[in-house]
Amino acid sequence: MVSEVVCPPEEEGGPDVAHGGWTASVMDELVGHTLVLRNELAVTGTLTVKFVKPVPVGWDLVGRAWITAREGRKVFVSATLELKSSGAILASADAVMVKRPADHFTDHYRWLEEQ
Repeated sequence: MVSEVVCPPEEEGGPDVAHGGWTASVMDELVGHTLVLRNELAVTGTLTVKFVKPVPVGWDLVGRAWITAREGRKVFVSATLELKSSGAILASADAVMVKRPADHFTDHYRWLEEQ
């Protein structure tokens, strides 16, 4: 899965660099959409992000994600966030996605109503 992205100014964490939370969210979206694009419903079980270099605000970036393994309901996905201009890796991630049944969110809302 490949996606182009730009960090907007309102997501700045330090001078002209993305907030780490923005970067982590982008990585989560990349790994999640890797399965969505295959029509598989899965949620993030774990996400480990390595912040390699500061992510510049306003620059063209490329996110890449791919499946590395499957084990039962678990799908292992890796991702990178790179500068489009040079391919320099700014962040990388490894995730364990957990496949869920179609009624997963209905069950969640039902559970919330009981709280």
